[in-house]
Amino acid sequence: MERRAFLNISGFALGSMLVPVFGNAIAAEELLNPLAAKFKKTLADTALTAATQAGASYCDVRIGRYLNQFITTRDLNVENVVNTESAGVGVRVICNGAYGFAATSDMSPDSVAAAARQAVAIAKANAKLQATPVQLAPVKGVGEVAWATPIKKDWRTVPIKEKAELLIAANKAGLDSGANFMRSVLFQVNQQKYFASTDGSYIDQDVHRLWAPISATAVDKASNKFRSRQGLSTPVGMGYEYLDGRAEDKVRAAGGVCTLYKNSYDMIEDARACGRQAREKLTAKSVVPGKYDLVLSPENLWLTIHESVGHPTELDRVLGYEANYAGTSFATLDKWETKKFKYGSEHVNIIADKVVPGSLGAVGYDDEGVKCKRWDIIKDGILVNYQATRDRAHIIGEKESHGCSYADSWSSVQFQRMPNISLAAGAKKLTPDEMVSDVKKGIYIVGDGSFSIDQQRYNFQFGGQLFYEINNGKIGAQIEDVAYQSNTLEFWNACSAICDERDWRMGGSFFDGKGQPSQVSTVSHGSSTTRFNGINVLNTARKID
Repeated sequence: MERRAFLNISGFALGSMLVPVFGNAIAAEELLNPLAAKFKKTLADTALTAATQAGASYCDVRIGRYLNQFITTRDLNVENVVNTESAGVGVRVICNGAYGFAATSDMSPDSVAAAARQAVAIAKANAKLQATPVQLAPVKGVGEVAWATPIKKDWRTVPIKEKAELLIAANKAGLDSGANFMRSVLFQVNQQKYFASTDGSYIDQDVHRLWAPISATAVDKASNKFRSRQGLSTPVGMGYEYLDGRAEDKVRAAGGVCTLYKNSYDMIEDARACGRQAREKLTAKSVVPGKYDLVLSPENLWLTIHESVGHPTELDRVLGYEANYAGTSFATLDKWETKKFKYGSEHVNIIADKVVPGSLGAVGYDDEGVKCKRWDIIKDGILVNYQATRDRAHIIGEKESHGCSYADSWSSVQFQRMPNISLAAGAKKLTPDEMVSDVKKGIYIVGDGSFSIDQQRYNFQFGGQLFYEINNGKIGAQIEDVAYQSNTLEFWNACSAICDERDWRMGGSFFDGKGQPSQVSTVSHGSSTTRFNGINVLNTARKID
């Protein structure tokens, strides 16, 4: 099967958005037909046997069925409905101290055995050029186990008509409240992943993810000026119940400037706010550049966490293995080795995990068969660890993998991918309104926007969706053209307060790219509303002489 095609949704969000559509188109009713567990185990044993007989000292097999449904709408019209399926087998081996990988979409025993032998042949060829043998951290086999995303409503069972009507209703709400144009999309993913290895594991996982982004654009026809406001939905590892918009999940934004949700989402309510606030942006005054105390909502801060903490603490990037494509990292091993490197203030505790419920990264086991867990990256402001897979753990003195290996398809080789990276909530009771009450000159920012960061993930600039002045403890008028500029160490060391766990919630990326050939993964980042003192703010509309 062809692994990747591209659906170009032009004009959505901050310009054009390339959405990976994995696999071949299928009828919607075929989404509910799983591969039999016995069939998958037979194929896995076939590959393991063929690989070891060909000389492999280690082998793992990933049998995948990847299902996607994308629904796109514009204004009161459905633009596209796509159902795709991609299925096949990927085999990774170690032979003579080197990796080899091969994959096939022909899920017959003969073809899978041939792929295993091909992987061994590739490993033998690689070994001739490899100076240091691959060193895998030990993993104890778990036998036959299963894990599934805990969902209440399977998106595959919800009629397409019902979903399309929800999107159209959201668009109408935005148009009625002030937008000239509305776009809404529903991304739904089911990954049926079977992993087996010569360590003695047979792991069957059923992973569900969902995202419902929307965009409103308002136009001043007299001046042709336009402004947009993106929705505040979070991509999640949940079922269709995420779109229920439960009242008990509402979280108070500082000053009540918008309605936020913690574990569900009211798409129509947010679309209505998108239309109204996009219209309000047309008359909002432009920010005066200078130093401000920033109060950042989790809907904004997740992206800053992703870029300034998540990427620079990927061990393969630290070691230079991503330099050609994505860059390196300022957080080098010599800084970590001191055990004193001050990444942030004492308020900053960054945790990596792949187990938090509802997150995009939550699975039972990673794509090397390692049971997932959580661990500290930054503790009381000090860099204490990185993100490492089985073949890198020994470099930083770890006795086991962190369980953060991932491949975006059965036909892609697994490698180190970012787990959920989150800022821990503050220990003291503190609400967003209480945080704002102590700010004399500041800006409150909600939602993510455009950003720029250098190849070492050090110097950066971030925008947002909604910006409000804070004067003498009061949230004031909406302003525009805001971007905050800093470097990673100055920014995180400027962290002066974090709201408590009542305000903690996640944002995340549904399409995080890495690697050559490039792969796409999903990852969540949680935080509470957080304050940063004395951050430089730019006016993005002003020309630089």
